Amino acid sequence: MTDKLDPRPTAHSRVTLSRIMTAIDVNLYGTVHGGVLVKFADDVAGAAAARHSGGTAVTASIDEIIFLEPVRVGDLVHASAQVNWTGSTSMEVGVRLTAERWDTAGGERLTVATAYMVFVGIDVAGNPRPVPAVQPDDPENERRFREALIRREHRLARRAAIHSARAGHG
Repeated sequence: MTDKLDPRPTAHSRVTLSRIMTAIDVNLYGTVHGGVLVKFADDVAGAAAARHSGGTAVTASIDEIIFLEPVRVGDLVHASAQVNWTGSTSMEVGVRLTAERWDTAGGERLTVATAYMVFVGIDVAGNPRPVPAVQPDDPENERRFREALIRREHRLARRAAIHSARAGHG
């Protein structure tokens, strides 16, 4: 039996959700609203973070989301996520949204958005709790882990610079 905090391979956290976009998802331009895609990305990232951490995890920040292609009504969108990096209580989750166009069923999937989100494992009282370390299980996931460390360093440096500026030191 494994301990709740034993390291887990990247593959353990992988989750994919799929849904067909409908008329209630569109913006004034007739394409799917970016907010709908952000929520879908957050849903799949939350599932991956919960799976990896073995309990509740909440969104701490959205580090980046890039919209690459418009999504239309009828498109089948797949949201895939995995934990790329872990700290003591936090996790970076990478998300990729791909779409199958409604008018080319069985056609090639098109990447429509990517995102990086940070989640924190929480206990029943809502306090941060320790999460298991992630173990990259192949060279691609090792690359993602290293890049996640760079994004973390940038987040921390940005936070420190903002605090310094607010204190009148910048």
